[in-house]
Amino acid sequence: MKSPLVLLPLLAGLSACQNSLPLTGPNEPEIVQTLQEAPPGAEPGTCWGKDVTPAVIETVTEQVLLQPAEVRNDGTVIEQAIYKTETRQAIVQERRVTWFETPCARTQTPEFIASVQRALKVRGLYRGSITGEMDARTRAAVRAYQKPEGLDSGILSLAAARRLGLVAVDRPDTS
Repeated sequence: MKSPLVLLPLLAGLSACQNSLPLTGPNEPEIVQTLQEAPPGAEPGTCWGKDVTPAVIETVTEQVLLQPAEVRNDGTVIEQAIYKTETRQAIVQERRVTWFETPCARTQTPEFIASVQRALKVRGLYRGSITGEMDARTRAAVRAYQKPEGLDSGILSLAAARRLGLVAVDRPDTS
């Protein structure tokens, strides 16, 4: 067993790595705010989230007939059929990238996030305290709210924020 003094630098290095991780919750990507990483045609000044669903790959094993069985007219098998086993990978579902517009970080103030938490709490999706922090519990509630609409992400979409009544809805010009 190694002495505690030998393990100390290793633990210090690990804690330094952990402190450099993004504080967006478990398995949640950062909000993309640079236009270079936004989808094609995105307007300048808009913020985007990206949800990547990995491809589903299946291993398929098949028996391929190399030589058919030799059978007499009376049904007696003279020689058994010869098969070869082939294994291959098959893509069952392609990888999918979904871009969605989000409220920009500058608008996601503690007051805004507290409003998100209250709106989700009223709907029975958030059970924590109103903290104004986008923590793991808040992200789980956001994910639960958005998932029925087809977006499996803990990053709040602009569409979801509008449905919650937290972001103004653009109205068409009637003049």
